[in-house]
Amino acid sequence: MDTDKKLFSRTFLSLKIRNFRLYIIGQAISLCGTWMQTISQSWLVLKLTNSGTQLGFVLALQFLPMLVLGPWGGVIADRFNKRKILYFTQSISGVLALILGILVATGLIKVWMVYFLAFGLGIVNTIDNPARQTFVPEMVGKDNLSNAVSLFATEVSLARAVGPAIGGGIIITLGLAPCFLINALSYIAVLVILFMMNKDELHFTPLASKAKGQLRKGLRYVRSSPVLKYTLLMMAIIGTLSFELPVSLPLFAQFTFHGNAGSYATLVVATGIGSALGGLLSASRRKIAPHMIVSSALFFGVALLIAAFMPSLTLAFIFLLFSGIFSINFISLGNTTL
Repeated sequence: MDTDKKLFSRTFLSLKIRNFRLYIIGQAISLCGTWMQTISQSWLVLKLTNSGTQLGFVLALQFLPMLVLGPWGGVIADRFNKRKILYFTQSISGVLALILGILVATGLIKVWMVYFLAFGLGIVNTIDNPARQTFVPEMVGKDNLSNAVSLFATEVSLARAVGPAIGGGIIITLGLAPCFLINALSYIAVLVILFMMNKDELHFTPLASKAKGQLRKGLRYVRSSPVLKYTLLMMAIIGTLSFELPVSLPLFAQFTFHGNAGSYATLVVATGIGSALGGLLSASRRKIAPHMIVSSALFFGVALLIAAFMPSLTLAFIFLLFSGIFSINFISLGNTTL
């Protein structure tokens, strides 16, 4: 019994910190909305174009800014107060979701509009993502960082299970527009939570002053560290080739299993449940090592490969669940290492 209590306490250690606990609550609401929008946007593009190529293009536009401008986003996160950055980026993300919801609700939506809004969200996320990632250590400190990273990754995974399940039901019963509108409202929760935080309890990191060559300096630092260099390289390759599920899963659902939005949501839920289970295991882990990242990547790839050959939605669900377990371990181990 004492061992179970110690394991439970170690798994949820960082939730004892009020600011992080508030942050987790706000993100739980917002992330569910984000995943609702993710499946709705994919299904909207398929509905408008019936083209996997168009779907891939929309998502490429959404992630292209992060690929090209990501390092500059990190520089911005280093130079300015991260809490203030999040006020700005979360507000803009909510406005973009609101615009998309209104366009869908009024029947004015065209695929080029989805392109434009997806690209705009990508630009915002270029700054928002590094700010959110580096805000975690400011809330929990260095000693609780590994646990907090794993718990937040688990929350993202739970949202990937809950958000699509709700979103799939809403799409089938009410249509696409409510999913975008609900997501827009969900950002209000994050803004309220940020306001409620006690700034005196934050572990502020010194802000980087503006200077020439900061980006080059950062790249040189990564090249000089084998651990950073090879972890980033591995995450880049696997991220490019394996983490494109928002493209492959809707096509898998519609063209392979001849399903609807509910079928797509089911496949996303499978990866979400698996990731949540994997995240809890990762949060209870005391130590990390490079070989653990490699083994997680290997098992993730094997599970995806098997899922691709499954002849039914049920069997695909099972192996996508396993892929979720190993994928979140890979992400958590990589992020904690970095």
